[in-house]
Amino acid sequence: MLFNSLDFAVFLPIVFVLYWFVTAKNLKYQNLLLVVASYVFYGWWDWRFLSLIAFSSILDYGIGLRLLHEENERKRKAFLWLSICVNIGFLGFFKYYNFFVESFIDAFSLFGTQVSANTLHIILPVGISFYTFQTLSYSIDVYRRKLEPTKDVISFLAFVSFFPQLVAGPIERATNLLPQFYKKRQFHYSQAVDGCKQILWGLFKKIVIADNCAEYANMIFNNSDNYSGSTLVMGALFFTFQIYGDFSGYSDIAIGTSRLFGFNLKQNFAFPYFSRDMAEFWRRWHISLSTWFRDYLYIPLGGSHGGTWMKVRNTFIIFLVSGFWHGANWTFIVWGLLNALYFLPLLLAKSNRNNLDVVAENANIPSVKEFFQMLLTFSLSVFAWIFFRAENVSHAWNYIVNIFKDSLFKLPEVRPTNVIILIVVFMFIEWLGRTQQYAIELLLIKQNKVLRWSFYMVLIAIIFIYTSEEQQEFIYFQF
Repeated sequence: MLFNSLDFAVFLPIVFVLYWFVTAKNLKYQNLLLVVASYVFYGWWDWRFLSLIAFSSILDYGIGLRLLHEENERKRKAFLWLSICVNIGFLGFFKYYNFFVESFIDAFSLFGTQVSANTLHIILPVGISFYTFQTLSYSIDVYRRKLEPTKDVISFLAFVSFFPQLVAGPIERATNLLPQFYKKRQFHYSQAVDGCKQILWGLFKKIVIADNCAEYANMIFNNSDNYSGSTLVMGALFFTFQIYGDFSGYSDIAIGTSRLFGFNLKQNFAFPYFSRDMAEFWRRWHISLSTWFRDYLYIPLGGSHGGTWMKVRNTFIIFLVSGFWHGANWTFIVWGLLNALYFLPLLLAKSNRNNLDVVAENANIPSVKEFFQMLLTFSLSVFAWIFFRAENVSHAWNYIVNIFKDSLFKLPEVRPTNVIILIVVFMFIEWLGRTQQYAIELLLIKQNKVLRWSFYMVLIAIIFIYTSEEQQEFIYFQF
């Protein structure tokens, strides 16, 4: 079920009414309702994969209980590895089986040996990369004794399947989200209003920005040999705003929807395109995944405490694994490698934590230095996104080569004025709200109510104008 669909527009009010007006007096019934609603939400896409998420949930719930009562360290490690192997095994089979088979065949063909192996027609379960990491964080934290394992199976099932963030994050930690299922929730009007505003802004990002940019990004990338270098640059820019509007828009809708039910999820995007270096970019882009890799892979590998070689090694591992997490394609691995190379000079110069504050925090405009830092960081991101979007490495390479033709300095053949204006307005609003959790959180809050509500009505009108009959899926559903 898509957030930008009529189905969800009917589904959400029904669950909201049942949640606050029918089950509000009983916490267990509320949690059970969320489990049922979440399974309906997920099963709407393909009910066959409900068994997969149910099995993963029950397995990690049971392992958590065993870890609670087990003191023998060898057995505790065995239970942890059981959780890791089963969850990663499911993820690896559904997401990477064909990739490894095809790469195996290609590797042998390079040496003139033909190997035959069968690939499978596998449907990738939506959200498997997200809920797999969510359940793994629970098992690992219980093993580390950072979290008391739950004995409430309904709360745990609700934690794993919580529908607002089930299929595309944020990837919530059990230490943050699970305890919220234990406490009785109270309806707060201000929290609900804030949630609605964030949903509105998320829908604007998705429907108005991302979907419009997608139309032109797809047209240019799919016919890249036929366009000038300047047009290919426009294609890369359109994809850059498409993926940001699409993914951060999903996160905004997920976080806002959660607030309607009394839950607080972690911020997943913090205005990454205003970053002054690539280290800052990765502290602001897909925060829940970046911090997951930091806590469960980077730090266990030694983090930044070893020598220079260890720091470099761990950095490359993190970025390569992050690229591979995104999909079974060499383009994602190259994308991860590029970002590791971007990060490396900052690491070696020990300047990767120079920009921890908000850019131009107490000013309306950035300094000249900050402006050029943001421009360079943004340009590096745009270049890397070419690999992320391309069909394969060869396509990405040809795309980049074609950019640097003589036609780079000609006017682009594709330059939709309305979309460009929308992007400029969008980024201006994002700039105004860059110190907040989301751009319009406090926008016009000190102005009179008429002006504020007029702004909301304009946003709603624009969303309706650009809503198409055929809903566009979110990009990260494929991951």
